[in-house]
Amino acid sequence: MGETLDRRALNRATLARQLLLRRAETDVVAAVGRLGGMQAQEPKPPFLGLWSRIAGFRAEQLAAALHDRRLVRATMMRGTLHLVTAADYISFRATLQPMLTDALRALGSRAEGLDLDAVLPVARDLLADRPRTFNELRALLQPHFPEVNERALGHAVRMCLPLVMVPSDDRWAFPRSAEFAPADQWLGDAPSGAPAPRGLVLRYLAAFGPATVADAQTWSGLSGLGETFDGLRPALDVFTDENGRELFDLPDAPRPDPGTPVPPRFLPEFDSLLLAHADRSRVIADAHRPRLTTKNLRVRATFLWDGFALGTWETQRRRRAVTLRLHPFEELPGRALDQLAAEGEAMVRFAEPDATDVTVTLP
Repeated sequence: MGETLDRRALNRATLARQLLLRRAETDVVAAVGRLGGMQAQEPKPPFLGLWSRIAGFRAEQLAAALHDRRLVRATMMRGTLHLVTAADYISFRATLQPMLTDALRALGSRAEGLDLDAVLPVARDLLADRPRTFNELRALLQPHFPEVNERALGHAVRMCLPLVMVPSDDRWAFPRSAEFAPADQWLGDAPSGAPAPRGLVLRYLAAFGPATVADAQTWSGLSGLGETFDGLRPALDVFTDENGRELFDLPDAPRPDPGTPVPPRFLPEFDSLLLAHADRSRVIADAHRPRLTTKNLRVRATFLWDGFALGTWETQRRRRAVTLRLHPFEELPGRALDQLAAEGEAMVRFAEPDATDVTVTLP
């Protein structure tokens, strides 16, 4: 067994790769690639997540990369919408397909009569004609498959047909009811038909390592990655965590001193930092995890102090006055409040550029 890495060592290593030790001087496409993609269940969070990670980030930079088709918002890891580079989408979409197909089991009895070989070509033709919303697509598919549940038809297409969300000119680049287009048509290149689990694992370790096999499986939604790790073992560094679990990492990946100072940071809802490991104690204490997720499975926005998630945050707006409310998981040191207030006010002024008054409060 290799060197043992404690919780703080893993914390600093992960934060370095997630561009949270200091804001990076880099462009938005390179940043998203280094981050291994960003969960994008909703349009706004990736903008806020990049503001916390890129020096001088402006919303129009992300919007431009989406319109230029260098970045895409599409169904990827864990069957959820992610912001990823076009290159990573093309390279790794096929690797994730078994997991996406398996997700159809959640339909249960609603999948009765669903024949993917029949449905997907029809959906592909309808979307090739022009981008469509899923409400529109379901209505068009139903006459072709009248005996199949309408929602099952839409879910099958979302999981099993490589699609990208078409950006709009809205503030956050996507309207509430977004249109989708076939990935090959939008990008001018079809996603690779050859699974590339080795490449996906290496991308994961670069963004979230050192990590266990279970961590990579949690992040991707794929099972059975142990064999892939075994094949890569000669090229990887191997460590253990404090519980004796085997950790893998890239030899040249950053692993800063555990005492490296970390500035306060605000993370949006669904930020991948909080979702990318089976054991998340490197970023949030086990005792605090139940407060991270709502009853309807929304992942709350969090703030980091000394590199760890120590509370959630929310904003309330009345006319042009915005209040940022912090909900700490535990008592914070006095200096934390001043630094969090300064960082939080800057974040709100990015998110709400027309706000005339910003207040930061504790409950």
